[in-house]
Amino acid sequence: MNEETKELTLVEQAEQNSSNYFRQGLNCTECIMCTFLDIYNKEMPRESLALATGFGAGLGNTKNTCGAITGAVMALSSVVGRKDPFAKETVGERVAELKEVYSLVGEMVHEIENNYGTLICKELSAPLGEFEGKARKKNCMQIIGYCGGLAMKYALKAEELTKTKELAASEN
Repeated sequence: MNEETKELTLVEQAEQNSSNYFRQGLNCTECIMCTFLDIYNKEMPRESLALATGFGAGLGNTKNTCGAITGAVMALSSVVGRKDPFAKETVGERVAELKEVYSLVGEMVHEIENNYGTLICKELSAPLGEFEGKARKKNCMQIIGYCGGLAMKYALKAEELTKTKELAASEN
């Protein structure tokens, strides 16, 4: 099978789609969320993309936490996050259910930080000159693709963990 006809994995699709959305003028956070709405969370309303807009360019163009990273966290949270935080009766139960979510999201964020050495937009882009420059945009597109793919990797990992947990529960 040659490269042109090779079917992409979901992770590869997420990397590619996230990068492509950046070329179309979406901000870093929107790129990843839009990818997840297309590929993974098709049932989520498209209007939920509005939640991602303010996170671009490092939290509203402040160059703080990278928008690709916040996009990855938002995308993964759309998969593993609580749909109803009040579903559990007690505060203790509500807090306890966050541990699994935080563990998985934290693992993903640490993987990004280990790969790039930072989570801060200005630190990721500063060595590349002017923020509007071509080198910075190319770097951001690569980071966006990486974070989009990583969010998909962890979403699929969450699916496997859920299946394993359900299987163990059914055997008991």
